[in-house]
Amino acid sequence: MRTIAVVGTSLAGFSTAQQLRSQGFDGRLVMVGAEVHPPYDRPPLSKDFLVGDADQHQLALGEQSDYDDLEAEWILGDPVARLRPSDACLELVSGAHVRTDGVVAATGASVRQLPGASDVEGVYALRTLQDAVGLRDELTHGRPRVVVVGAGFIGAEVASSCRKLGLDVALVEAAELPLARALGQEMAAVCAQLHGEHGVDVRFGVGVDRLCTSFGRVVGLDLSTGEHLPADVVVTGIGVEPNTGWLAGSGVGVQDGVLCDAGGVTDLPNVVGVGDVARCHRQDLGRTARIEHWSSAMKQPRVAVGNLLAGSTVERHDDLPYFWSDQYGVRIQFTGFVHPEDDVRILEGAVDDRCFLAQYERDGQPVGLLAFNSPRGFGRARRQLTRPGLVTVAS
Repeated sequence: MRTIAVVGTSLAGFSTAQQLRSQGFDGRLVMVGAEVHPPYDRPPLSKDFLVGDADQHQLALGEQSDYDDLEAEWILGDPVARLRPSDACLELVSGAHVRTDGVVAATGASVRQLPGASDVEGVYALRTLQDAVGLRDELTHGRPRVVVVGAGFIGAEVASSCRKLGLDVALVEAAELPLARALGQEMAAVCAQLHGEHGVDVRFGVGVDRLCTSFGRVVGLDLSTGEHLPADVVVTGIGVEPNTGWLAGSGVGVQDGVLCDAGGVTDLPNVVGVGDVARCHRQDLGRTARIEHWSSAMKQPRVAVGNLLAGSTVERHDDLPYFWSDQYGVRIQFTGFVHPEDDVRILEGAVDDRCFLAQYERDGQPVGLLAFNSPRGFGRARRQLTRPGLVTVAS
């Protein structure tokens, strides 16, 4: 291949570019991003950046020397509108074209919005640096009443950051118990209790009927219970949708993400997918899975790039998903593919102390780990989990 274009310039795209060079690709490398910013780290947006403990400069994923080493052409702020395989080119929203022999889809995902939230002042869906800058400005002026809609990890982190800023926060979640599908009832309940313990006004099992506004600005929410919840700022964390519109009609299969084989290769052998947008087949699950974790965005490019350069799938993804979250001074870490009905065994510490290591087990075998403030124990157990033939976790 003489030219490879990476579509998407966040972590997965940036990691892909580094892998292309480290694996010997010395042709033309074109980086195309929808945002105007160079690659930056997203996890701090809901934590350190939001409370003012990190600035924009500290979010950068690379130094100038890293960009120089890539010897890439950067096209920022001009999203790809269409992939045209028959012409071997990308058509950009501006009308420009990029001729390319290979394509890496790293376009990530966009946040879902509350109905009626478009163009309403004071309503934020935290995904980009621009979102975070606007939200931080709102949260750090005066004492706004904040309502967070959605108690997944992003919503939970925003609620935690708001409490750190000394703000009154209400957390509204449609599910009776947030994260129960991901963590199971027992451990999800432990995560949910953190909010009440730190002064968050919690409403679980409650939907939002209507966003209330006055002169174009949010003033509250009408809930499914009939309650009106006043708000000066509303933050939504109600999931994402993969950015795949640019692949319509290209021949690349799309179904809640870019359909890829176990090595990240799509229906077209010269197009691979990485990061949040990639729905890859997992042999260990017997199905496809789209994994929205920072660690996956870091690791997937190595395999996908290798397969792209080889022209076929010569290696498959086999890393277990891993993520972490910081809430109310608690470092939460998780790894594995778990089912809600898996057994949970506490290996170290005590749940009531909010310092413990728990292991998920299925048919007596470890399949996942969850830790609160136990990074050393988690790291040790995680290494054992990924090498199950060597040892078992001690109780």
